Amino acid sequence: MLIKAPKNSDVSSSEITDETLFRQRRRFLRTAVNLALTSTIATPLFVPASARAGTKLSNVKKSAYTIDEELTPFEDVTHYNNFYEFTTEKRDVAEMAQGFQARPWTVEVNGEVHKPRTFDIDDAIKRYALEERIYRLRCVEAWSMVIPWVGFPLAKLLKDVEPTANGKYVEFTTLHDPERMPGQRRKVLPWPYVEGLRLDEAMHPLTILAVGLYGEVLPPQNGAPLRLVVPWKYGFKCIKSIVRIRLTEKQPRNTWQVNNAREYGFYANVNPNVDHPRWSQSRERRIGEFFKRKTLMFNGYGEEVAGLYTGMDLAKFY
Repeated sequence: MLIKAPKNSDVSSSEITDETLFRQRRRFLRTAVNLALTSTIATPLFVPASARAGTKLSNVKKSAYTIDEELTPFEDVTHYNNFYEFTTEKRDVAEMAQGFQARPWTVEVNGEVHKPRTFDIDDAIKRYALEERIYRLRCVEAWSMVIPWVGFPLAKLLKDVEPTANGKYVEFTTLHDPERMPGQRRKVLPWPYVEGLRLDEAMHPLTILAVGLYGEVLPPQNGAPLRLVVPWKYGFKCIKSIVRIRLTEKQPRNTWQVNNAREYGFYANVNPNVDHPRWSQSRERRIGEFFKRKTLMFNGYGEEVAGLYTGMDLAKFY
């Protein structure tokens, strides 16, 4: 139930490399390589302080669409990430994403709309009032977090471009730039990453475009500068580093559905009663906790969103 947030070795020991430093070498080399790659890209030498990860976002209001649960620590939220564009290793994403420039950044909105437009991310932040919303994030691998996102309702942007009568779905596309996102040099997925929602899902008040978390500018490893957050769906639906939003008449083919339709469907609603072919979805492990907990239908947002799927077989439309 959503509630309002409260206001508030034979060698002398001296010659042996310290073990901690030895273990850090691999991470150092990865970071150095990544920085070398990103430095060759034609990006601005100066990034405004207001656009840097870690900078506080101003004029953020508390939203009524929030939950009252213990937050996942900032360190876990920003250092345990699924972002294959950089690497498939969750704990290495933050390092591989160092140096990623998220400015300048524009997002193109087109397709079945009356008023197609391309907007600058910073102009959008000024145009649409920012809200802090504490949402659960449930990943298909059966782990979860509670994150205080900062963003604005996707519905506001969509209303501005005025969907046509044929605009029944919303397709999102991530930046495709293997130089800036080295994970895209590997064919682990068909690039660029694509996701989609039905228009009514996209217009739902719980659906937001996030530009920050914990009151700060969104870090690269978390999808900077703009990502989708749909709290009642598995995390892979929450596409990151968005560069295009397109309204379509036909249902888009999202990346994981194209890659493995048997395991990943279009809807991806959190459902403890429908298991992934390789593991149960009935329980989840909240990051930072030892014991597992029961998975909630629609990730606990059933009261708000169940009506979107009235009459649908959720085992079929997974």
